[in-house]
Order: sequence, then C-alpha cells, then structure tokens
Amino acid sequence: MKRAIVVVFAWVTAWMFVPFTAFGTGGPEPDPPPKAKTVAELAQRYDSSRCVECHEDIHDQWSESLHSRSILGSPRTAPTIITAIEKGLKRFPYSGVKEDSDITVENLMMCMKCHLPQLDEATDDVAREIVATIRGWMKALGNADDEKAAELERKITSLNIGCTVCHNKMALIHKYADGYPQSDTVYGSQQGDHEDEMYPKMAEAPAIGESIFCGQCHGEGPNFELDHPSQCATAYGSYLFAYVAHGGDESCQDCHMRKSELGHNIQSYNDGTMIRMALDVDVKGRSLFWRKNKEEGVLPIGVINVELYNKAGHVIPDG
Repeated sequence: MKRAIVVVFAWVTAWMFVPFTAFGTGGPEPDPPPKAKTVAELAQRYDSSRCVECHEDIHDQWSESLHSRSILGSPRTAPTIITAIEKGLKRFPYSGVKEDSDITVENLMMCMKCHLPQLDEATDDVAREIVATIRGWMKALGNADDEKAAELERKITSLNIGCTVCHNKMALIHKYADGYPQSDTVYGSQQGDHEDEMYPKMAEAPAIGESIFCGQCHGEGPNFELDHPSQCATAYGSYLFAYVAHGGDESCQDCHMRKSELGHNIQSYNDGTMIRMALDVDVKGRSLFWRKNKEEGVLPIGVINVELYNKAGHVIPDG
C-alpha cells in the first residue's frame, strides 16, 4: 500500500509540472486596456460578430448556448444577481453598498468573475448601468411591456462569454510558464497568421482542450480570492474528486462538445441530449387498494418508484 501511494504521488507531482513542457505562446503581461465607460463600449470590445465571416457555424452554435447570454441566463441569472445585491450586498455591514449608486465592479465580481470576467476592464459606472438595465428589464416584464423588455434584453445579452473571452482573455492559465494572453492574438489549437485586423496572430493555448480550462468558471466552490467569497459552481471540483479520482478519463469538452455533437452550443440540464447522456431513469408503478380507515374504507392508490442514476462526470445539478 505504501508503494502504491508513492507511485501515485509521483505521478501527480509530475503531472503538476506538465505546463512547463507544454507549448504556450503568450508573452509578458501587457498593460491593461483603458477602462470601458459604458455597457456599449464593453460590449463592442468583446463583440463576437467579427468572427462570423470565417466561423459562421461555430458562431451559430455559440448563439444557442447560455454562454451567449451569460448575464441573462435561462433567464434566471439576471434576477439572481439582483437578489444577491438586495439580500447580500445591501445587508452586509462592511460592503459599502446601501444603494445601487454605491455598487462597484469589485462588488459585482462575486457574480461576474464567471458570468462576465471582462467587467474588470470597465469603470464602476458600467457595473451600475448593468444593474439598472436588469432592473428596467424586470420592471418591463412585470408591466407586460414586451417591446421595452426586448430592447433591454438585447442590451443585457450584448455582454456575454463570447469568442475572445475564451480565446484571448481566459485562454492561458499557467501564465508563469505559458505567458500572458497578448492583445493581438487569438488562442486555440493552431498557430500562425489570422486574417483579422484586431487579432492578426494565432497561437496555441495548451489547456484549452482540458477540463481545467472550464474549471476557471465551473469551479470548485467559493472564490476565496475575493473579499467576500460566494458559494457557486462546484462542477470542476466534483469532477476531480468524484470522477477523475475514481478512474474517469473524459474531459468536459469530450461530453459537452464532442460526444453530444453540440460543438460550441455547450449545454447542460436544459438540453435533451445532455439529459440522456447524464441520467439513466427507471420508473416503475403499481396500483393497489388500501384500507385507510373505517370511515373512508378501501381506496385505490398508485405507487410510483423513480430511480435516477447519475452517469455524468460530476454531481448534478450543478453549474
């Protein structure tokens, strides 16, 4: 047993240093971009429509995914952000938030670290504009003002997890080894020239096809690096400790992109294909007569037994 533990530990230790031999083509940490002052400016900076001409099929797939509406969600995410403000930030004695006008980018990162990581490139006015837009959208829905609701929904969904969030901003994880993402480069599985004025270069991102890439957002639970950690997605932690640790060898991308054949239309519990891949369901039923009591006598009843078997590589539901 002791030898087995040493062998496993040695393998894990060696694996930890794989990034140092992997091929990464980042560079020195670049100067931060100027802060976006409006939602429109931030949306334009990360607008995925520039990718349509060459990657139409992938863009169409992405447009059907929740990544394309990461703040709006299913659409329960946007109201949940408001709940976090009302039931959390405004009640915490040291958050500094009593009114919406007090909200800062730092305050919202408890949600936006994953739902809109590029918010760190914006001013606090953008954080407040996002909150005001969500509130306006919710009010329009409540008033059955469909036209106004649709207008504000378009504004909310203009901010999303688009092409350059994954293929530039979040592309390189082990930055000491692989470098920092460069502002003129898109990262993926190839290197070379890229026919785009803003991103004229392509480079390899060693981890972009690995589960750790998705784990940046679909993580291990509390975001302890924040002043106020929030308990949220634990899918990657569950994947590591309850799947990989027991011999599982498929990645997030294997199931959610390749086996599902959904590509960049990355789905989970809202999609029938993913549900069938994740669960075995066994339903059995029987009818009988039951003598309840003297007054009500014998009653016909049905007994339904439902068994769910999780085939996924992590706990479900999760995010």
